[in-house]
Amino acid sequence: MAFPRTGLTLGDDAASAEEAYAAWTAVAHAVAEFEPVTMVVDPSERQRAADMLGSGIEQLEAPLDEFWMRDVGPTFVVDDERPGVLGAVDWVFNGWGAPKWSEWEKSAGMARFVAEKSGAELVSSLLVNEGGAMHVDGEGTVLVTETVQLDPGRNPYADKARVEAELARTIGARKTVWVPRGLTRDYEDLGTRGHIDMVATLPSPGRVLLHTQMNPEHPDYEVSRTLQAFFETQTDAAGRPFRILPLPAPQTLRDEEGYVDWSYVNHLVVNGGVIACGYGEDRADAMAAEILAEAYPGRRVVTVDARPILARGGGIHCITQQQPTLDGPVA
Repeated sequence: MAFPRTGLTLGDDAASAEEAYAAWTAVAHAVAEFEPVTMVVDPSERQRAADMLGSGIEQLEAPLDEFWMRDVGPTFVVDDERPGVLGAVDWVFNGWGAPKWSEWEKSAGMARFVAEKSGAELVSSLLVNEGGAMHVDGEGTVLVTETVQLDPGRNPYADKARVEAELARTIGARKTVWVPRGLTRDYEDLGTRGHIDMVATLPSPGRVLLHTQMNPEHPDYEVSRTLQAFFETQTDAAGRPFRILPLPAPQTLRDEEGYVDWSYVNHLVVNGGVIACGYGEDRADAMAAEILAEAYPGRRVVTVDARPILARGGGIHCITQQQPTLDGPVA
């Protein structure tokens, strides 16, 4: 993870800043119940991070601007033919397509920093990509969205064939599923233009957890149905049709900025558990936790209030990045 620091994402007043610090800290402590957590901290936040995180979370100091570790950090990979070797894919990060508002130059080097500190072998890539822009099933299937990897602000000269070849080289993808789009709010000025980790994920080979907006008043009602129809026509790397598991959105439709993109798809799978986004809706949060528990048998679901994170453009999956173990199977 990366600890928040002053900037656009943090907020422009003290109360907003404290809300962000508290949310990132709550997620770190929730994950730490299951597995070790390492937090990268900008020098300007050294003392605050130490006070809030405590001694149970490792802290590494490095310059930061953006602190969405899923996107600025590396994607870890392993190779069955080289047991004991951890790889770290260093995608090019340009602040989600180099929009005018994004501050990304410092965090663009975060993947190399994390790779070095973790002892991983660096896998360099010239593809502009983010961890939140893809999901894999561990058997060669990868989900991406047409509006991210083919975004002119990211990869102006890329086509599907070039992207697929690079995903095969770096993460071992054998089948790329090109999802047509993301959620509505993600196409506003501060959005990522379609990150898959707000829309769909693969809890296990052959199954898709799909964000499902149930209220026709929300523009994502039609988006959900378009994506449902899309996945009904798709197969994975093994040629299996996908079994679609709807994951209903909470009932809240709007915040002060417009239609929300609150999604339970944006969760983190940890050793023995799942860290889920909560939205202050007891019934909807509980239903989502039940669905996630069924999707990940044997894992305990812990729900953390993610509204301060979603208000800044992402969820729990977006602010975390898992590192695989090399000394035995993960529970």
